Amino acid sequence: MNAPKEAVIRMYAAREEIYPREIKGRYASLRWACVWLTQLLFYGLPWIGMHGRQAVLFDLASRKFYLFGLILWPQDFIYLAALLILCAYGLFLVTAVAGRVWCGFACPQTVYTEIFLWIERKFEGARSARIRLDRQPWTLEKIARKGGKHAAWGGVALWTGFTFVGYFTPVRELAHGVASFGLGPWESFWVLFYGFATYGNAGWLREQVCKYMCPYARFQSAMFDKDTLIVTYDAVRGEPRNPRLDAANAGDCIDCSMCVQVCPTGIDIRQGLQYECIGCAACVDACNGVMDKLGRPRGLIRYATENALAAGLTPAQVRRRVLRPRVLIYTAVLALLGIVMLASLALRNPLKLDVIRDRGAMGREVEDGMIENVYRLQVMNTTEQPQRLRVTVDGIASARVADGDLVEIGPATTRALPVRVRIAGGDGRPGSNRIAFTLASQDGAALQVTEEAAFIVPK
Repeated sequence: MNAPKEAVIRMYAAREEIYPREIKGRYASLRWACVWLTQLLFYGLPWIGMHGRQAVLFDLASRKFYLFGLILWPQDFIYLAALLILCAYGLFLVTAVAGRVWCGFACPQTVYTEIFLWIERKFEGARSARIRLDRQPWTLEKIARKGGKHAAWGGVALWTGFTFVGYFTPVRELAHGVASFGLGPWESFWVLFYGFATYGNAGWLREQVCKYMCPYARFQSAMFDKDTLIVTYDAVRGEPRNPRLDAANAGDCIDCSMCVQVCPTGIDIRQGLQYECIGCAACVDACNGVMDKLGRPRGLIRYATENALAAGLTPAQVRRRVLRPRVLIYTAVLALLGIVMLASLALRNPLKLDVIRDRGAMGREVEDGMIENVYRLQVMNTTEQPQRLRVTVDGIASARVADGDLVEIGPATTRALPVRVRIAGGDGRPGSNRIAFTLASQDGAALQVTEEAAFIVPK
């Protein structure tokens, strides 16, 4: 008997290069509008000033987070966590209604891939020209085109890395450091690191990030149902495919493969819903263009729902099915979280006070038979205005501040104040007594904060 042939099973398939064709249409224009909007915000926000400082700055060195007129300290980190939760629930809601529309139009990976593809087309030409260029041997022209493309990619990537770091280090100081070659080691590392990540993800990995690295592609199906809008192919209308326009009993699909050529992830939407589809609708624009040339109705590939295709629902009927339990639950949770967060921010006390009693000096008797305790008040002013505050002590009738009770603190600063508190001898029971420090604004603002502490009376 002949020995059976050995089969080689490869655990990794080599990546096939994808050359997306440029397409024009409604969704392509919308995608570029999102590119412009997101990048104007990203590149522009660090340069906007407010109250003599950067309007949006996560200043890690001084442990302050500036969000326009709002100043958050490490103690307020819960608000940043709440903001991330709101963004997550917003993404869940959008996904339940319109599928991966975030991925197709506003995701940073999609946005920068669009920018890098535009640069690639400027240097290397259209899809067919890029394919020919990659197949031909290396020449001076090929080196110049490839080198120019990568230089432009590198410039965009470094500017992106610089801007990203500008959200954590004041961007004007960062720019001065770059211009004077005095950039610190950590700033240099993060500019280069984030620039390299942008260059690698948008220039080289591209669709692999969406297909293999992004976790959202894996769990998105948990938020989909049969009434979620997705990019779909109308097989009833399109099949059987036939490139001959005059063929009898043929569908509208002429198998031109334009929908495949424009797809940034290289899938064939005619094979049904696939997790690789990012919902960019480039195939919709391509197919609509072909249908226009053939004089046939648009919508062979379109945004629709599985129920709409199966039951032949009209657009109005599809819209009426949007308000279903899943969507209502996501909306209610999102609204509740948003209201709670806004209310918490509105009611947040901009003054913060921590009281630390000097444990090295217990209660002691001083002149006139008075008992004294020493404290350190850590006062935090989170407003944009300087504050003049009065310190008062309650809890023991004769308690008073021995060092003067007026305190001045600058805007968005903290200050440590040593404070001596005295009570009359015989007032207060031996041992620990509860007292409360109160800071109240003296500048007409209704600002006040109270913090409890212990007053020790020697036995």
